[in-house]
Amino acid sequence: MNLQTILLISKDSGLRQLVQAASPETKLHSTDSVSEGLALWPEISPTLVLGEGNPRTLSPLLEYAGRTPESPPLLVIGERHSVKDAVEIMRAGAVDYLTKPVLLEDLQVAITQALRRSRSAPSSLPHDPFASIISLSPQMNLMKQLAQEVALTDATVLITGESGTGKELFAEAIHHYSPRAHGPLIPLNCAGIPENLLEAELFGYEPGAFTDAKRTKPGRFQIAEGGTLFLDEIGEMSPTAQAKLLRVLENHTIDPLGDTRSRKVDIRVIAATNEDLLAHIKAGRFRLDLYYRLNVYQLRIPPLRERLEDIEPILLIFLERAKQERGCRIRAIAPAALAVLQHHDWPGNVRELHNVVEWLTITCKAEMIQPAHLPASVKTAPTTNGLSQSSKPSLLAFGLSFQDMEKRMLEEALRKSSGNVSEASRLLKMTRNTLRYRMAKYHLQ
Repeated sequence: MNLQTILLISKDSGLRQLVQAASPETKLHSTDSVSEGLALWPEISPTLVLGEGNPRTLSPLLEYAGRTPESPPLLVIGERHSVKDAVEIMRAGAVDYLTKPVLLEDLQVAITQALRRSRSAPSSLPHDPFASIISLSPQMNLMKQLAQEVALTDATVLITGESGTGKELFAEAIHHYSPRAHGPLIPLNCAGIPENLLEAELFGYEPGAFTDAKRTKPGRFQIAEGGTLFLDEIGEMSPTAQAKLLRVLENHTIDPLGDTRSRKVDIRVIAATNEDLLAHIKAGRFRLDLYYRLNVYQLRIPPLRERLEDIEPILLIFLERAKQERGCRIRAIAPAALAVLQHHDWPGNVRELHNVVEWLTITCKAEMIQPAHLPASVKTAPTTNGLSQSSKPSLLAFGLSFQDMEKRMLEEALRKSSGNVSEASRLLKMTRNTLRYRMAKYHLQ
């Protein structure tokens, strides 16, 4: 693996030592000025650029990064505690903004996340942002079509689906396909931040708002100004944060912690969850009014087991990436091995398939994947409560497969509603979008 390289532009020798301590396994190049840094950039091809300054002093750096193909992530450390500077820097394309004095642990997290983004970013942004979502199945192709339609509006979108189905990919594609593509896409995993810190992360805070609030910090809503805020795992949001989010969606204003002034924001919100929000509402864990505000347009991403024809193209894409990154020898998959994968239930969806491919690139010494090369996890029947499927009563005794039963239910609902999709979706207790892609699955008009 190639050594990762950081280009630091700063006159502060102490900051250089801090960066080296935060990322000791990288190669660090340092310059005192932006002009020197820009001259060095093409020579060293940095994996990450870290600049100290404000929007004025860093303007040439921001402009160069913006017009440079395959530009590495840009991390900025600001001298002043200015929300305006932070927002301007982030909108110019920086992946993160820190203010001095910088703590070692904060810098470590910021550098790690930026380097991870550098490794996972595609070599160039496709002309069609939805091209990165690989699919042959009619269900997924319909979801992509619906996502393209809603992307051209400013409607709030709720993306649902099991973990690992690609909800984040859809959120990114919607943003880059929308009129807000010139603005930032700011993600926030609501489950990855402690409840007592979530509000501060969302809405920002002023000095003195709480014990450790020693400087102004812009929230994700402010950083996403003019762009899109992607709230992943929205079902994990605390009741207090839910109430504040509802106000933002209704009035387009935020109240930073410790600030008596409300501030207008111009953003689009895309939310995602792998949980049943209606069940959360019934249990009193999620607000009904917030659900309706988020669920202006819902996209349900089907699990991999419902689109088995997508397994092979996705697997081949993963193999191609592995070949480019580390010279993977595998070129194809045998039909018998593919059949094994298509009989697997894929509880982890595309993420699980990616893990299987990673395992194969390490263990498989052949150029074609055979059934014997596959891990045991995809060759054994899935279990329920510790019992194998063969030990449980089979519904096949009725002479119908699950697909047969599902198709007949759809046909009956459409017949009873005289082909009215809205009425049929009400009878089946599913959204119109869900019904439409299930109709496409069985070629029903």
